[in-house]
Amino acid sequence: MNAKLFENAGGCLGYRITRRQAIGKALAGAAGLWLADSLPIRTWAAAPSAKKAGTARSVIQIWMWGGPSHIDTFDPKPEAGRNYCGDLLKPIETNVSGIRISELFPLLARQADKYSIIRSMTHGNNAHETASYMVQTGRKAGEHIVYPCAGAVVSLFKGAEGGVKGQLPSYVVLTEPQGRFDEAGFLGTKYKPFATGGDPSQPRFMVEGIIADGISDAQQRSRRALLDKLNTLENLLPDNAAMKALAKSEDQAYDMILGDGGKVFDLSTEKEELRERYGKNKFGQSCLMARRLVEEGVPYITINYPGWDTHKGNFTTMRRKLPELDKGMATLIQDLSERGLLETTVVWWGGEFGRTPKVDFAAPWNGGRGHWGKVFSSVVAGGGFKGGHVVGSSDSRGEEVHDRPVYPGDLIASIYDRLGIDSSAKLPHPEGLDVRVSPTPAEGVPSGGRLKEIV
Repeated sequence: MNAKLFENAGGCLGYRITRRQAIGKALAGAAGLWLADSLPIRTWAAAPSAKKAGTARSVIQIWMWGGPSHIDTFDPKPEAGRNYCGDLLKPIETNVSGIRISELFPLLARQADKYSIIRSMTHGNNAHETASYMVQTGRKAGEHIVYPCAGAVVSLFKGAEGGVKGQLPSYVVLTEPQGRFDEAGFLGTKYKPFATGGDPSQPRFMVEGIIADGISDAQQRSRRALLDKLNTLENLLPDNAAMKALAKSEDQAYDMILGDGGKVFDLSTEKEELRERYGKNKFGQSCLMARRLVEEGVPYITINYPGWDTHKGNFTTMRRKLPELDKGMATLIQDLSERGLLETTVVWWGGEFGRTPKVDFAAPWNGGRGHWGKVFSSVVAGGGFKGGHVVGSSDSRGEEVHDRPVYPGDLIASIYDRLGIDSSAKLPHPEGLDVRVSPTPAEGVPSGGRLKEIV
C-alpha cells in the first residue's frame, strides 16, 4: 500500500508509514504501544459556526508560481514603448468595450464579460516565499504566528467538518505540492492539501496514493486482503482510539482507490474534442480536472502552474506559455459557465507578485524581468463576482499603484464573503489564542477594503 495514503487519505493522520513498516509493526510484540504513541488523534474542535449567505461553493485558484508579468498579461502598457513592453506592443480589445489584454490572449478576450481584472494589487515584497505567504494568507510575513492559507481556511469551514460530504479531500492541488506556499499554519497537517502528483495530460493520470503504475484494481484488492489477514491488532485492541483512526483512514484510502472517489481522476471519460479545447498539456488538462473536482463538490482546488520566474528571456517564455494559459483558462471559464457552475465557483488567477516593468535587455538577462511587488494584477470570475470590470489601475508604466490599492487580504476576504465564510469568525488555535479568519484592525495589516465594485 502506498505510503502517501497514510499521510493524505482523509487528511487526518499526518503520519507516513510504508506497507512493509505497517506489516512489520503489526507483527511486533510491542505494536500496541507503538500505535498508541505514533498516531496522534486531534481532539480540539474544528470549524466554528461562522456561516452567512454565500453564492459560491468552490474555489479554483490558478497559482502562477514564480510571479507573472502584469504588463505582458492583463495590464498592457503599449504607450510606454519597447523598453517596457519588449515586442508585445499590440494588446487586443476584448468583448467588453475599453478593456484590453495581451495580444497572446485571443480566447480570454472573448470571455472578458465573465471575469474582472484587479490592476492595483500590491504588498511591496519582492521575495518569492514571503510574497507567496502574504498573497495566500492575507497576513504580514515574519510574525510569530504562522497563519493558514486561504485553501486551508476554506477546507476548515467548507470541508467535511463544515458539512460537505464525499470521499474526496476538501483541498486538492494539481499537481505539484507548493511547499510553504500552501501552508496550513497553526491549523496543522490535517488541513494541508492533497497534492495529486502525476500529469493529467498523460494517457493515465497517475494520482499519487490512488493509482499506481502497473497495479490493477484486482491486485489492489488482493493486497488489501493480505493486509487484513496479517492485521491481528484490530481484534486485540478493539477499543484503541489509534487503531480505530488507522482503520478509518485505511477504509477511506481504499474507497478512493477502488470506489467511486478515484473515478473523478479518469479523464478518458471526457470527450476528446473538449480535451483538445482545454489543451493537451499539463496545465490545460489540470483545468479540466479542476472542473471535474468542482462537480464532485471539492471546495478548494489549486492549479499550481510553475514557470513564471522570467529573469531571463521573458518574451521567449511569454510566447510559449501565454497561449497555453489562454487556452486552458478561457475554456475553463466557458465550460463552467455552460454547465451552470460558474455562478457557484470562484476562479482566482494570480501569483505572488508581478515583474519589473522595465525590461533588462543586457546579458545575461536578454530581455528578462525581475520581481515586482509594488503593483501587479489578479483576475477573479464567478461565484458572485461581476464580470467585465477593471478594479484599480497602475501608473502609465506599470510601476506603482495609480488608484484604488488592493491588498491580498482584501481579495481573500472578498472570496470568503462569496463562500459565506465570516471573516470575523474565530479560528481554532491549538494554544487558545484569539485568531480571526481575516486580520483585525489591531493587527495593522494594510487594507483598501473589500472588492465592492464587483460584487
